[in-house]
Amino acid sequence: METETGHHQDEQLLLAALRQREAQAFATLFELYSDKIYRLALSLLKEEAAAEGVVQDAFLRLIERLDQFEGRSGLGTWLYRIAYNLSVDRLRQRRPEVILDDEGEDGRLPAPIHVVDWTQWPEQLLSDAEVTAELDKAIAALPEKFRVVFVLREVEGLSTEETAQITGLSLSATKVRLHRARLFLREQLTQSLVLLGSEKKPYEM
Repeated sequence: METETGHHQDEQLLLAALRQREAQAFATLFELYSDKIYRLALSLLKEEAAAEGVVQDAFLRLIERLDQFEGRSGLGTWLYRIAYNLSVDRLRQRRPEVILDDEGEDGRLPAPIHVVDWTQWPEQLLSDAEVTAELDKAIAALPEKFRVVFVLREVEGLSTEETAQITGLSLSATKVRLHRARLFLREQLTQSLVLLGSEKKPYEM
């Protein structure tokens, strides 16, 4: 497993190569992050063409501003941040009223009605393709302000601190949104899991 120190050293080497405008370095960066920022953009914009446009624009902007990168965050985090801002700009062109920052943080998702202990569900059921499809639908149903935090933290595997840096939220707001997103998804999936669990014999509860 790659250590954090090793990852940092690799990133510094990549950054140095990027600043030398080495073509292979840009190809490596694209290979590492294109799919990740595409998923981020798609989670906000819900349009494949728009998400692809964000990917292209994000890499172009990174190249243009490479000399401005100060290294206060990871190179990947910076690229995520660029892609996030581009996605938000496009989203607000469609819906100027959308709020993704800390403003209006009192807005809440509906409180969960059902409570399910997912640790008691058979592993075969939780890894089922049908459940994955239901989860994807539930994530897509999240309001943008909760969805983007969940995607960055749980789908892309970034830390809560990195998620806060990318979205420009406070750490506390990030944690609150992540908690609410999890509760919403648990509520949305409860009925689907119950139904699938009853249909998928010989699994037993």
